[in-house]
Amino acid sequence: MRFSLPGSGRPDLDVAPGERLLAWAQADETVVGGTRDALYLSVHGGPVRRLPWEQVEAADWDAETETLRVSEVGTWGEQRVEHHLVLPESRRLLELVRERVTASMVYQHQVRVGPRQGLRVVARRAPSGREPLRWFFEYDEGVDPDDPAVREAAQEALTAARQQVEGR
Repeated sequence: MRFSLPGSGRPDLDVAPGERLLAWAQADETVVGGTRDALYLSVHGGPVRRLPWEQVEAADWDAETETLRVSEVGTWGEQRVEHHLVLPESRRLLELVRERVTASMVYQHQVRVGPRQGLRVVARRAPSGREPLRWFFEYDEGVDPDDPAVREAAQEALTAARQQVEGR
């Protein structure tokens, strides 16, 4: 991995062929950059990690600590991968992250499976549009995805969502 010299502006961050950095931020040995299709992370001088926008579940900014928290889309029952990146002066990057994550959302629908609990059916698409929709379930805390009633509600909601969005 290569970086440009401090103060020289754009980092020399390797991105996939056909992509170009639209915004970036760097501090110490942490470099984060965004392209139309993905977020690129290099923490403590480590290898560059490419995270497609449709794999970013959420991104939050804490202005007080200048920390960007990026959560990856996960699998139920497994620890969700989170990145905590201290990045001063990162307004353009934050705007890009917000815009790209929002643009990847195609569909989201809440389904109630208890008095105060539910799940969401979510469809995400790569910004390039070259990949098929990816469908996910997000469960509220306390909802058991192995419960037969929850499974049935989730499957019915997914079927209805696919019919609505994809015409299937």
